[in-house]
Amino acid sequence: MSTEINQTTYNYRVVRQFAIMTVVWGIVGMAAGVFIAAQLVWPSLNFDTAWLSFGRIRPLHTNAVIFAFGGSALFATSLYVVQRTCQARLISDSLAAFVFWGWQVVIVAAAITLPMGYTSSKEYAELEWPIDILIAIVWISYAVLFFGTIMKRKSKHIYVANWFYGAFIITVAVLHIGNSLAIPVTMTKSYSIYAGTVDAMMQWWYGHNAVGFFLTAGFLGIMYYFVPKQAERPVYSYRLSIVHFWALISLYVWAGGHHLHYSALPDWAQSAGMVMSLILLAPSWGGMINGMMTLSGAWHKLRTDPILRFLVVSLSFYGMSTFEGPMMSIKTVNALSHNTDWTIGHVHSGALGWVAMVSIGAIYHLIPRLFGISAMYSTGMINVHFWLATAGTVLYIAAMWVNGIMQGLMWRAVNTDGTLTYSFVESLEASHNGYIVRLIGGAIFLAGMFVMALNVWLTVKQKNAKAIDTIAATA
Repeated sequence: MSTEINQTTYNYRVVRQFAIMTVVWGIVGMAAGVFIAAQLVWPSLNFDTAWLSFGRIRPLHTNAVIFAFGGSALFATSLYVVQRTCQARLISDSLAAFVFWGWQVVIVAAAITLPMGYTSSKEYAELEWPIDILIAIVWISYAVLFFGTIMKRKSKHIYVANWFYGAFIITVAVLHIGNSLAIPVTMTKSYSIYAGTVDAMMQWWYGHNAVGFFLTAGFLGIMYYFVPKQAERPVYSYRLSIVHFWALISLYVWAGGHHLHYSALPDWAQSAGMVMSLILLAPSWGGMINGMMTLSGAWHKLRTDPILRFLVVSLSFYGMSTFEGPMMSIKTVNALSHNTDWTIGHVHSGALGWVAMVSIGAIYHLIPRLFGISAMYSTGMINVHFWLATAGTVLYIAAMWVNGIMQGLMWRAVNTDGTLTYSFVESLEASHNGYIVRLIGGAIFLAGMFVMALNVWLTVKQKNAKAIDTIAATA
């Protein structure tokens, strides 16, 4: 048996390609975010040009950070983890290459069409039907690559990280195909097959589960492999990880209705979304505690290992945002928070604090291994990046929390005769300082990404660094 394993090699080429593009698309997506944040401080920055307007650059920003940056991190880590834990090479190098280049084509197509105004206008699903079809083809190819590798595994056991990756791959396929069903009118315009309230429900079934499976289950796969690896400790409780998995995937798909409180959605569906969101707190915190407790006996490593610090702090933000989300789903709280900057703060505590930080930690772990060297060029630069990322995230979300609660209170304030105390413009003026702080926080986070890019560049340009396409399983 040992001879057979020694003859196994891993495909690191596609992992390396996606890892590098994670850094590239991270800078592009976050730069777009900083630009539109600046537009809310100085509206003239749209330069009276339609394709630079907030309404067009904002979906470019969300697609770039979720699907380009986050997606590349998920592709890189999942294709690395599935090979390492299954002791099997990817089933097809050519299919792996198609998945990489196909995804890059999707991202470039999004970067061209969204600023031009070609959009389905669905949150996180704005891309028009030809691109949607390409996404489906690439994603199904990814599923075949991932599950085909699991089927040929030499290790009998399927490690829990692969369970989370597998659930993310299957569910995102169902969500994308289901929500994107449309009737084409031209190459750049289509209409959803759903109408009215049904369309809204389908959209938020998709939209919230894009958060639940793309931005949560997939990145929990990262957590369950890279936290134990970096800490050099086994997962605290394997039993808890299995309970976490089944509870999470059973509950998350029901929660989307909480985006449609006080709408035309039937009240029972709104209430179901709220109740399921509240129950979700248990598995979410179970997973966070499992990750944290993995560091039992290894907490001292946080003093000297900034990569581990990224991974652990990401878990703190995961715990915080998965507490905040269920609280915001409660109808009475939602009456204050809905459509305010509080929601933006909540999204970014998850996006910057959880998704970006766990991705950054995983990429720092991967890069040296993909280039055959022992460590990144500069540990000091990783330290600088960590503090820039942490400070930027805290400034961003604190500014949006303050703005959001203030906006909600101002919009609900009424005079004794029942008229509104404040106009919308007055609430916007009051939010201005918060937008400045948000811009500063976002710029600081983006600066950290530039530090990362420089560190990666210096790492791969070292004399002893060599890009590894194939590596023996025992290496």
